Amino acid sequence: MRCVGWVYAFCVTAAALFCGGSPTVADPLTDPLPSSSQLSGGAYPEKFLYFSGFDLWRSGGSAYGGVQWAPSGLNEDGFTLKLLLAEGTYRYLAGSTSIRGTGLLASVLPGWRIKRGDFEIKLFAGLDLQHHRLSPDDPGNSLRGNHAGVRVAADLWWEPTTSLMLASSISGSTIGNSFGIRGAAGWRVLDRFWTGPEVETSGDEVYRQYRIGAHLTSLKFAAFEWSLGAGYVEDNSHRSGLYGRISLLTRR
Repeated sequence: MRCVGWVYAFCVTAAALFCGGSPTVADPLTDPLPSSSQLSGGAYPEKFLYFSGFDLWRSGGSAYGGVQWAPSGLNEDGFTLKLLLAEGTYRYLAGSTSIRGTGLLASVLPGWRIKRGDFEIKLFAGLDLQHHRLSPDDPGNSLRGNHAGVRVAADLWWEPTTSLMLASSISGSTIGNSFGIRGAAGWRVLDRFWTGPEVETSGDEVYRQYRIGAHLTSLKFAAFEWSLGAGYVEDNSHRSGLYGRISLLTRR
């Protein structure tokens, strides 16, 4: 078996400065980021968006963080650079043997931001590096060891009305043909955060995972914004249970 598609990420600089924690995984991509209408640049536009968090369910877990840099400002169209570093654990069956895997991912993703009205999309493509360690060893798993490949990703955010948002994230890598897709809808509550349903699927050539749950996005405290997610998860190895996710972001 192969690792579930990585969609979460960690940037060492971001964690050291703002999160004080260690890396994970999501998709590494599947947390919705607030719309650009929530960004405030003033005379000195914000150029850096730092994020970190973790994701857990009974058969695995991950921790993640990252940074996006937009030299023209986070609220402007144009070039955006996304740096990701993620680490997580996962479990699968090789015959009747239970294998515990640990994976580390790092990606450097140049991209472009486009905003038209209340619709925003960010497109990324770049280098993807992964390392997988298995216990006990599984010679039949082609992901064991070190790998280099290409990752592509897209983040979308749309506010069709002032009280409704739709968001999605898509990520895929040539390493193991892994992927992650997430969609969410949200309603604005007390003009402080968004909440609503979310669905997600991730996997690779032989593994699939499916999630359905609810999220709370962009809950602001001072210079930080929190996002939470929880719900039901099931995979094609007939394992099921609950998942939980929490993430934090800030801008500079």
